[in-house]
Amino acid sequence: MKIVFATDLSDANEAAIESRTCLECLDNIGVREVHLLTVVPDNVSSGLPGMDAASDAREALAPQRNVFERAGFEVETHVARGTPHRRINGLAERLDADMIVVGSRGQSPLRNRLIGGTVRNVARTAVRPLLVERIEETASGHAVRKEHLFQDVLYATDFSENAARAYDYFPSLTGATERAYLLHVGDGDAESTATAEERLDELATDLRDRTGFDVETNVRSGNPVDEITAEEERVGATTTLIGARGTSRLRRLLLGSTAESIVARGTNNVLLVPPEAAAPR
Repeated sequence: MKIVFATDLSDANEAAIESRTCLECLDNIGVREVHLLTVVPDNVSSGLPGMDAASDAREALAPQRNVFERAGFEVETHVARGTPHRRINGLAERLDADMIVVGSRGQSPLRNRLIGGTVRNVARTAVRPLLVERIEETASGHAVRKEHLFQDVLYATDFSENAARAYDYFPSLTGATERAYLLHVGDGDAESTATAEERLDELATDLRDRTGFDVETNVRSGNPVDEITAEEERVGATTTLIGARGTSRLRRLLLGSTAESIVARGTNNVLLVPPEAAAPR
């Protein structure tokens, strides 16, 4: 498996890369090749004090590259100039990567933030599965919020085709996932709740047979974003798996409001599977 790991060279992203358990999770799902990418925005010039943007960025990537190499990954580094989300997605498509990984917090010396708008824009335009890894500030610096990325996966489904694509990503997590929690958020109608419970039970049986995971199901009612985040907390999920909606002929992904809110406002790691090129090889 081949991934593009986008970094803004901040302490926050270094914390994600240096987390041994996170590296083990990537190894356990079959990641062998890592393409470490940082993007120098167009408004950063070599005239800034102490900074020749491209060469400084390449030099700054060396410690992060060393961490991956010591963990046994094959690593290539890339420095691009331009709009971050376009360069991230462009490299992933050019390399035919299986996944993009971005950190959700942090600011680099190059003032390129892989949070907020950049992450949302990566998600909106990606045609590769996107892992948003949550990083938090601590008293001693930064740390990943939940280290065991794929150990406990919450899968939120509305039973759409796009949700089914995300469900089909589960087998690629074998080796790292121990438990899966299947969730549907409905309107509280008794009949639709019963139908949803039946459909989730069918998915749970299939998933146990295919992967051997421990699987639980639940149907909640209310606002989808609120209920998904509440379920994340209840079950202790380390990553939320969710499908995105719709893509145009220009391959510009238009996130559904629920997926976008989970990516933008949530505190859990998120694995977002887009409609195209979603199935892992």
